[in-house]
Amino acid sequence: MKTWFLGILVFLSVPAFGAKEIVNVYAWSGEIPDAVITQFQKETGITVNFSTYDSNETLYAKLKAVNNPSYDVIEPSSYYVDRMRREGMLEPLDLSKITNIQYIDPEFLNGDYDPQNKYSMPNLWGVTGIFVNKKYFDPATIQRWSDLWEPRFANQLLLLDDVREVLPMAMMSLGFSANDSNPTDIKLAYEHLLQLRNNIKLFVSDAAASIITDEDATVGMTWNGDLYRAQLDNPNLVFIYPKDGFVIWVDCFAIPKNAPHYQNALKFINFMMRPDIALQSSMAYYYATPNLAAQKLMPANIRTSSIIYPSHDILKNGQFQTDLSEQSLNLYAQYWEMLKLKM
Repeated sequence: MKTWFLGILVFLSVPAFGAKEIVNVYAWSGEIPDAVITQFQKETGITVNFSTYDSNETLYAKLKAVNNPSYDVIEPSSYYVDRMRREGMLEPLDLSKITNIQYIDPEFLNGDYDPQNKYSMPNLWGVTGIFVNKKYFDPATIQRWSDLWEPRFANQLLLLDDVREVLPMAMMSLGFSANDSNPTDIKLAYEHLLQLRNNIKLFVSDAAASIITDEDATVGMTWNGDLYRAQLDNPNLVFIYPKDGFVIWVDCFAIPKNAPHYQNALKFINFMMRPDIALQSSMAYYYATPNLAAQKLMPANIRTSSIIYPSHDILKNGQFQTDLSEQSLNLYAQYWEMLKLKM
């Protein structure tokens, strides 16, 4: 009986010693290629449990609801990195384990949203601007967000399904900052959007590239990487950096508080910052990488594309997204819901 009992103990203990190494990754849809996940697993022996979201708000709400549902790596945009670090939702990074930081453009390090990169590492970045199908409209006549309010665009506009893109677009068209938190200005932006209703055809984010390619929408708002991808199949598409300003976004890797596999999370982040891997991620979806070594490995037509990598002179007219107060965000959410209900 004693021998049988000891045998059972040994049997039960085997999985504990041979347990799989895992890392749970929760990231933006359309930013980490499947091939990269496969390569990480093959090289490290660490199994990746991978899931995606389509907005920062979804990520934030899920983490808040259950105090981190066992995620090890997340990918918030810069302004949510700012919010989460201030709310104690992120683990400090052990930078000694992230050696590939050496390849990152210094312009994308030590940002106001995360001084000294204590909590985050930049992965991909881009710009939100105007797309035009020149078969239907002359791009030269559409140079500002404010142009989209013209009656000729009735039931034509595609807008991103993202409150932190659409309200700032209205604010910039009125001459305000993209990060304006003044309640009066937020209300004016909402009222300005109500005047745009007849021109709006749909709100969409994930499927924007295919809709633009297929000409189901001929003018509107999109991310520069999506437009470049769509342009490969439809050469009639043009990307415009609005003269009344535009948003610059940065999506970053971070580790949520109480991550169950912290060391594996560091390995995953460092892997994603390796030049050959950063190259794969950028080339898969045509979003810009802050990895200078990866940029050097790119084909010249990508590296020199003014759509993916705008000049410093163009970028001077852009504004990085920053975090807003809880009161301001509640106003954003309130007006966003009201706008959707009136469509």
